[in-house]
Amino acid sequence: QITDEACKLHLEDSDSIEEHIHIIIAGSVEDFPEDDTSDSAAKFAAQIARASITDKTRSNHVRIIKAYIRYHLRRNPKWNAKEVTVQTPQDINMFITQKCGPAADGFEGRKYSTAVSTRAALTLWYRTIRPNESIVEWRMEEDTKAWRGLPTRSPEVSRFMIGLEKTKAKAGEVSQSARALSLQDMHRLHDLCLDPKASIAEQRAGIIRYTAYLLAWLMMLRIEEVVRPQFSSVDMIPGEREYVEISLITRKSAQTGVTHSWRLYANDLDPKICPVRALIRLAMTYGDNVRLSGPLFLRVNAAGAINQAQPIVSSSGSPSSFG
Repeated sequence: QITDEACKLHLEDSDSIEEHIHIIIAGSVEDFPEDDTSDSAAKFAAQIARASITDKTRSNHVRIIKAYIRYHLRRNPKWNAKEVTVQTPQDINMFITQKCGPAADGFEGRKYSTAVSTRAALTLWYRTIRPNESIVEWRMEEDTKAWRGLPTRSPEVSRFMIGLEKTKAKAGEVSQSARALSLQDMHRLHDLCLDPKASIAEQRAGIIRYTAYLLAWLMMLRIEEVVRPQFSSVDMIPGEREYVEISLITRKSAQTGVTHSWRLYANDLDPKICPVRALIRLAMTYGDNVRLSGPLFLRVNAAGAINQAQPIVSSSGSPSSFG
């Protein structure tokens, strides 16, 4: 009976915590109210504000915020999620430790990327509940002893994140050799993808793969962004100009639309990184049987045939994603 009663009390406490979290989140994070249809300017302003963060990212952040509040309420039922004090950076560090600390020590053992996502989500939380605070500092007012700014920007959290990354790297969980691709890397990638000794299917897949990698490198795009262009995104006039113009509709840093295009010039001094040559190779690979509409990058089947019914619309970043 005692055990049953303890379980009942535990469930009641859990329900109470969840209800408390729901009230806190509903009253704070929903900072984009329904559009005021009576005022077109207010409606348009609300649309702009909502576009500052994607719905998926926002949902993920809210999920992390709920977990953060739940964690501290279970540790201390009197903990105030909206209170910001000198202890708040330590609260953030404790939660990230619970998520990313070593599993052997009783923590969840998640990757460093989880810590980065958590810090971003909690930045959203503290910006939401304190919208008038500075977003680039963390300091105490001498007169009132109140803490100003974002606790996620505090030196304590910054040092903790640096230490966590180094700890993860030593444990082999974070690549210590990650760096931007160099010109020499692109040359080696060119030779790997365009291997004349490869089979027809491998050569065709390699041409498509290298074209995507080269455009991503030249335009400084993510792999998931470089596979978005359509045939209509490429404006190329052979014989009339020395560059090809490429446009994107959206990208991660421009959710409401990319307002500029990229002009990629032919490179006769270094043909391996010439975007015009790469696109000409791509056109020759596709031939006359491929319709010039839809996604630009298409898959190649095992026999070497171009499959326009299965375009490459996303990528995990691995070479096989382009095969």
